[in-house]
Amino acid sequence: MALYDVPAPAKINLFLHVTGRRADGYHSLETVFRFIDLCDSLSFDLRQDGKIEREAGVGLPGLAPEDDLVLRAAHALQKATGTRQGAQIRYEKRIPAGGGLGGGSSDAASTLIALNRLWQTGLGRDELMALARPLGADVPVFIFGRPAFAQGIGDILAPVNLPERAYLVVHPQQHVPTAEVFSAPDLTRNTACVRISVFADWQKINAPNNGFIQDGLFGSNDLESVVFAKYPKVGHAAKWLCEQGFSARMSGSGACFFVEFVTLQQAQVSRQQIISKLSREHGDAFVQESWACSGLIDHPLRHWISS
Repeated sequence: MALYDVPAPAKINLFLHVTGRRADGYHSLETVFRFIDLCDSLSFDLRQDGKIEREAGVGLPGLAPEDDLVLRAAHALQKATGTRQGAQIRYEKRIPAGGGLGGGSSDAASTLIALNRLWQTGLGRDELMALARPLGADVPVFIFGRPAFAQGIGDILAPVNLPERAYLVVHPQQHVPTAEVFSAPDLTRNTACVRISVFADWQKINAPNNGFIQDGLFGSNDLESVVFAKYPKVGHAAKWLCEQGFSARMSGSGACFFVEFVTLQQAQVSRQQIISKLSREHGDAFVQESWACSGLIDHPLRHWISS
């Protein structure tokens, strides 16, 4: 038995507010998560000897097994359920590491979902989310499986309805470590809390007019100023996108930015325009990759789990 080409989608944070710092050192956040169709791909072959092994795949240079969230997720499910089955795992990365798109967290979540199916361990969504939490703050939302308004450390989730949108995603040539950003002394940690209804009302008021986004994006990403100061290529990319007339926002702790569009065609046209202009003006000085992506209504594996 096997499961091949299992998708692990990227996420973007439509906004990210840091509302406080907890006694345990973690930060209190408010954000809206949205999945996009930029995906890693994982494959799982069943093993009867109980071993869990990772084959060399695309995009995994220098990732030690003990640091691999995919292997940690597989072992966590195996231990929690007592199954004697194992898996041979292979995956290919498209989501950049250190980009704020949740690639490692998404890979871990898709591993829990896929192996729960392959091993027939029968865990429900709440049980898988409980296994996901110790793996990382972003892992539970991928198990949750829907666009979500998140509070706490990002793990208190409520479903939120989002309209169909497309995104231009730009990856600067810089890796940003999340822990370093959150530990920065100049990080603002007192943004006022908002209610999910405020965000929902804002979406209605700011509906597109004549097929175009009108007034930018809701809220802010409170991590941007810290990242721009510490990582100049990220700040340079933000400044350049603004100069091109784009209302761009950093996702998570960076380094990637997204620009929202009504249609995928608009995102594709804008991507071609910035590729052409960057090539003429800057070569590849500060942008590594870019993608035109559709926003997803649900996680592609949502219905693999019983609620």
